[in-house]
Amino acid sequence: MISAKEQLDIIKRGAEEIIVEEDLFKRLDRSVASGKPLRVKAGFDPTAPDIHLGHTVLLNKMRQFQDLGHEIIFLIGDFTGIIGDPTGKSETRKHLTKEEVAENAQTYQSQLSRLLDPAKTRIVFNSSWMSGMSAEDMVQLAARYTVARMLEREDFKKRYQSELPISIHEFLYPLIQGYDSVVLKADVELGGTDQRFNLLVGRDLQKEYSQEPQSLVLMPLLEGLDGVNKMSKSLGNYIGITEPAGEIFGKVMSISDDLMLRYYELLSSVSLDEFQQVKAGIKDGSFHPMEVKKRLAAEMVERFHSKQKAQRAREDFEKVFSSKRLPEDMPLVSIAWEGERMKLVRVIALAGAAKSNSEARRLIQQGAVEVDQKPVKDVDAELPARGEYTLRVGKKRFLRIAPK
Repeated sequence: MISAKEQLDIIKRGAEEIIVEEDLFKRLDRSVASGKPLRVKAGFDPTAPDIHLGHTVLLNKMRQFQDLGHEIIFLIGDFTGIIGDPTGKSETRKHLTKEEVAENAQTYQSQLSRLLDPAKTRIVFNSSWMSGMSAEDMVQLAARYTVARMLEREDFKKRYQSELPISIHEFLYPLIQGYDSVVLKADVELGGTDQRFNLLVGRDLQKEYSQEPQSLVLMPLLEGLDGVNKMSKSLGNYIGITEPAGEIFGKVMSISDDLMLRYYELLSSVSLDEFQQVKAGIKDGSFHPMEVKKRLAAEMVERFHSKQKAQRAREDFEKVFSSKRLPEDMPLVSIAWEGERMKLVRVIALAGAAKSNSEARRLIQQGAVEVDQKPVKDVDAELPARGEYTLRVGKKRFLRIAPK
């Protein structure tokens, strides 16, 4: 087992917040000294049947803990799933039937082997202890938390202030999620930043039950293909891990260069040193973003399919891409970049591909502009100051653009 400091460096990669970092380091240090692994819990409500890359942000962090030798507890919230997580909801959520939850839970289990080592993963269902609780047990649990504390939660607070209904059973959701940590005696719980309140309830309840409060590792919510909204099947901006290899490869290749680096940090298994090299290489122009993105796309396909399918997906993509081959004699235009990012309309005008910003804006609106062979329709699009770009304006105007 590697040192506590080295483990903490790996765990911190991509994490938005650790509560409390000093306590987690002490736990890791005790674990190294005693040889006893930490119990690391993450809960998933089976509210939808398919796992997508947004879910894998947490699952990748679980795998890191697993590879560091710790005990992984994958908790399927089949009991809480029936209640429905009120997080971020402006109204009471429609709850699922037991049959729907059970069906989705089964799908989760079958997909897990693509992300975690099944032999080293402990899968538990919170119905196994919650369904056996008596009414008296539930009352005693509810007595350990106050309504005032519940109303500190942002979504509850907004609904209360707006005089929108809050059902009593919605208060039970964070309470039960927190009690799961008590039952499992969790040392660490992982969750998205939107779960911060729920995870803190777990710490409070562990104190109530005379347990050392768990450390929390909060991971950011992964933006979907649009680069704006949280990855979600309902929004159609997701990449499902069971999608065909070619679909996964193509969807990864469709993301922006900026989003690609975020995906690298949160999803890729490359080392911290390699990740820093990729970032530096893109910034100084020694790595072309297109090639870096192909590497990421191939890694995702290999993870969820196979190395052979990843290679085939790349070859198929390149065949299609090469059919749009660029002219070999494109002139190189160096322009002074205005800040870390510059409006594309300004880039086009400074490069002489349009007479003014207004003309450049019209060309974008007409669908006459491509950057790195990808159509751009957003007149407010910006380009970061990095290595070379290929720019097409109109049908026949091709340029290579680079910052001075």
